[in-house]
Amino acid sequence: VPTVKVGDTVAVGQVVGDSGKPVSAPIHSGVSGRVAAITELLLPGGKTQAVVIESDGEGRVHESVRPPVVNTREDFLQAVRASGLVGLGGAGFPTHVKLNPPDVDAIDTILINAAECEPYITADYRECIENSWDIVSGVQSVMEFLSASRVIIAIERNKPAAIAELSKIARSVSAPGREVRVKALPARYPQGAEKVLIQACTGRRVPPGGLPADVGCVVMNVTTAAFLARYLKTGMPLVDKRLTVDGSAVAHPQNVRVTIGTPVHDVLAFCGLKEEARKLLMGGPMMGLALMDDTLPVLKQNNALLAFNERDARTPTASVCIRCGRCVDACPMHLVPPAIASAYKNADVASLKKLGVMTCIECGCCSFSCPANRYIVQTMRMGKELVRITPEQREERP
Repeated sequence: VPTVKVGDTVAVGQVVGDSGKPVSAPIHSGVSGRVAAITELLLPGGKTQAVVIESDGEGRVHESVRPPVVNTREDFLQAVRASGLVGLGGAGFPTHVKLNPPDVDAIDTILINAAECEPYITADYRECIENSWDIVSGVQSVMEFLSASRVIIAIERNKPAAIAELSKIARSVSAPGREVRVKALPARYPQGAEKVLIQACTGRRVPPGGLPADVGCVVMNVTTAAFLARYLKTGMPLVDKRLTVDGSAVAHPQNVRVTIGTPVHDVLAFCGLKEEARKLLMGGPMMGLALMDDTLPVLKQNNALLAFNERDARTPTASVCIRCGRCVDACPMHLVPPAIASAYKNADVASLKKLGVMTCIECGCCSFSCPANRYIVQTMRMGKELVRITPEQREERP
């Protein structure tokens, strides 16, 4: 809900939107200026209210921006919420909720996810190289207030420079009963998926429908941990982030620091287009969301913006399933997508639940391994939605 009105003057770091819902985080202005409009925005996930701010170019910082006073775990959680921090790896789940598991005493391992396994994206890699001390500082704060004895920074082996930098720092801060170590993992998609990462690093398997906390783990994105350290030192909330801009239509692929709320077309104009962009993705090619147009703003959880030309944007024509089983072999959650697709086609909710559609992590391995070019992951998403809606809503489906 907007906390400002049209005509108000705002400054950098000022709260412009908030919610009383438990799973939420405040939104802060990334510029100083005047509120020009309160409007409604259609995002890939649905409609939302939006505050339109005309920047005055001055970058004035709001008086509320100051380092938080943190003495207790409750202070820490309140500070994390006040920062507006969400998972910066793409999920966007409020961090203060993640750091407040039902049984905090059961948490013994914190996993820092630096795997960054999707093609194109290198934002987290640059965070590891440029801000390694921030990462470890954020890790130490989380260890202190969660009383966890072990931190594992998980990173794929195709990033040797980042592994060397983080390993050196991790060794310098480790102590008896407070282990911080770097674990190099095979460069394999979807290595960065939460449940896959937990099993690769600890050998523990999150049960169907379960959460990492059920097996004594908390998983944080590496950039999330680094931001937390900077916020505790400066008090500047989440108002900007690093974004990988790439794709076959982009003239100068690069990582850029973007104010959250910047329209996508401004980011593309900064990097340049060498040909018309026929498809835009927020995120990577495997799990990213296609955009309706380039007027949408950069969101907190965006870690990449990909623009593809006509050839790469072309949608393949799906044909009949040949029962080859490649999607079954590729699925990291050990599901059987053809059976789930059949259950969805027949609106068989009981079978969808039994076949485990809700455990699908929507990684896209099934679709990208299918020789028939079938829209498997899209069907999985629709199957999950069919399970979520009420019987009355199912009857209204076309």
